[in-house]
Amino acid sequence: MILPRVPAARWYPGVAAAQLVRPQPVADALYWLELEGSLTRALQLRCRERFHVDVLREGFARPTLEEAQTLHIPLRQLAWIREVQLCGDGQPWVMARTVIPLATLRGRGRCLRHLGGRPLGAFLFSQRRWHRGPFQIGLTQNQGPGQPTVGRRSRFHRDHDALLVGEYFLPRLLQDVSSQNTG
Repeated sequence: MILPRVPAARWYPGVAAAQLVRPQPVADALYWLELEGSLTRALQLRCRERFHVDVLREGFARPTLEEAQTLHIPLRQLAWIREVQLCGDGQPWVMARTVIPLATLRGRGRCLRHLGGRPLGAFLFSQRRWHRGPFQIGLTQNQGPGQPTVGRRSRFHRDHDALLVGEYFLPRLLQDVSSQNTG
């Protein structure tokens, strides 16, 4: 079985900048792109039955050049990379990619390698010392049917530790939102 992959994206400093490039995908996902607080919690509240996390892949790998620069880590340094799908009511709604530098995995950060099916967002938002930076908006490249066209990402930091979380909104979630808004 071939697991889906998080798509490459071009990142912009905010919604307005991304809308100048491709207005429709940004407009379709505006609610989710601007959502403050925990995306995990918002998805759990939207579920009628069950929320779960499918781990697609995780392990030590090299971040992209752009991810390494965003996290201020050496370009060839490995990081813990976790790709998951956040699923509601049996449907994948969001693909997420987290890049955790080696330094962040030391000490209290060791637990970040052992989340399994638990959502990272639930962990980060339960810890008072983790703070999220501003969102960047991503427009994905090489979209295919059922693939996300837009996402958001932010850098979380705790003292000198940091990690990068990208969240990519799948068409099924966006269709569900637009049908609720029009129906």
